[in-house]
Amino acid sequence: MSIFQTLEKQTNVLSEKYRNMSTEELEKRVRAVKAALGNKLYIPGHHYQKDEIIQFADATGDSLQLAQLCEKNEEAEHIVFCGVHFMAETADILTTKEQKVYLPDMRAGCSMADMADIYQTERAWEKLTAIFGDTILPLTYVNSTAAIKSFVGENGGATVTSSNAEEMVRWAFEQKDRILFLPDQHLGRNTAYNLGVGLDEMAVWNPITDELEFDGPVEKIKVLLWKGHCSVHENFTVKNIEDVRSKHPEMKVLVHPECSREVVALSDMNGSTSYIIKVIENADPGSAWAIGTEMNLVNRLIKDHPDKHIISLNPHMCPCLTMNRIDLPHLVWCLETIAEGEEHNVIKVDDKTAKFAKLALDRMLELS
Repeated sequence: MSIFQTLEKQTNVLSEKYRNMSTEELEKRVRAVKAALGNKLYIPGHHYQKDEIIQFADATGDSLQLAQLCEKNEEAEHIVFCGVHFMAETADILTTKEQKVYLPDMRAGCSMADMADIYQTERAWEKLTAIFGDTILPLTYVNSTAAIKSFVGENGGATVTSSNAEEMVRWAFEQKDRILFLPDQHLGRNTAYNLGVGLDEMAVWNPITDELEFDGPVEKIKVLLWKGHCSVHENFTVKNIEDVRSKHPEMKVLVHPECSREVVALSDMNGSTSYIIKVIENADPGSAWAIGTEMNLVNRLIKDHPDKHIISLNPHMCPCLTMNRIDLPHLVWCLETIAEGEEHNVIKVDDKTAKFAKLALDRMLELS
């Protein structure tokens, strides 16, 4: 099921009145709606959002953390999720039927999540089980659609985050001989490698050609990696690290495990978004860091830690384009339509999909 099949009502037509408003007027209107709706309104903001949005967030965090905060907030009738499609879907899955989840701009998607749709996944599962039989357990990164989470849940698997991926992969190998890891091949490869699985024991499933990319006997395969990636993190390269080592030998390189195996191997440290934030918060004053993750977060870390020398690992990196879709005009439009009793861009996952997606999430939450 695509994201557009989970929506009650959607629109991206933003009237000129919002586009032409000054920043001061837009900020004033956000404050007015927040004051009027009080605890009935909840605005979670992902770490990668622009500062103009983060300033109004009731909570900031990674995708799963924010969805869990939404689940705990029983007072909020309207949850305006400042993130991307799959995050709002997860929030809807974990909240009550009476609560409504909104996405201010429907163009705010995730290229990685879009690299694995349910039709490709079902075809792949049929072909892979024909080869390997009942020896595969599917795992999906939380950066995936509700439909993929549901597929994984229905087939005995679970979701994973970049923080608990090792724990979940270790659990999966206790259940079956092999895993299918969706949709980010890099996180899957880095995690399995850290647990002692050889690169020669990992194959890549290409959903475009419906083919297994692997040289060697298939019996040797332990990890089946979906051929997907984060368009931001894949742009950090070995050359970037070599340049930093040459120009700033005192710098430590800190990257996200969505980066390629080669980049992670050459870095000093790697970990989830929350891990990166904590490392910088706890770093000594005067320490120097080249960070390989989304640019809005890197810029925020630079601003929040002036006592440290922080740069982006890739000096030419741009912020995540889809994360940057949500801006003040869209946020104000979304909030004011809610205040006026209208419902646009409501994210609603159907009951069957939500049931098995929650099962995949619950399996992870019980184990980690």
